[in-house]
Amino acid sequence: MRIGIDFDNTIVGYDEVFLQSAKRSGLLAPEFSGGKQAVRDALRRLPDGERAWQRLQGLVYGGGISDAVMFEGVDKFLRRCLGEAHEVYIVSHKTEHGHFDATDVNLRAGALGWMERHGFFRPDGYAIPVECVFFEGSRAEKLKRIAVLDCTHFIDDLEEVLSDPRFPPINRILFAPHHAPRAPLRYPACATWARIEAEVFRAAG
Repeated sequence: MRIGIDFDNTIVGYDEVFLQSAKRSGLLAPEFSGGKQAVRDALRRLPDGERAWQRLQGLVYGGGISDAVMFEGVDKFLRRCLGEAHEVYIVSHKTEHGHFDATDVNLRAGALGWMERHGFFRPDGYAIPVECVFFEGSRAEKLKRIAVLDCTHFIDDLEEVLSDPRFPPINRILFAPHHAPRAPLRYPACATWARIEAEVFRAAG
């Protein structure tokens, strides 16, 4: 199999980073609780909320990535892919710099650094060649990359990506740890990586 995986909010989780960054920025009250989705919904209800949300994303996906964590189950999934000689590609819609981020952190370098620290490229880790990591500047370019790589599967946390009419006709899996899909889907939605593993390897069997 040739398995493509999104990066942000699919492999790496930022729930606590979003929450604490929003509080430190004074955008949310100290007693506010919730993950990325709750933070986004709350900010978008504020005056000029969309700009505030985009600014927060720039902070979190930049310098905040050092505090981000790998979702439970990703390690087991990637080790199984390595053990069974399946190819893994990471394909992310990620610009070089964040919106309205005054620190001008290179988001792509930050993501590669996070992967390196978590053993993605090491032979004793997941042994994913760095050449198999792709950052694209738009959703259209991301979908084109998935098609060019001839992936058999793709895993993403965004319905709008997987349901895009331009998405290539391959096996798609939605990672939805915090919410149920908004409407019936033509592909599986999984709340955990254990369920994703079962879905991918059930289809392979």
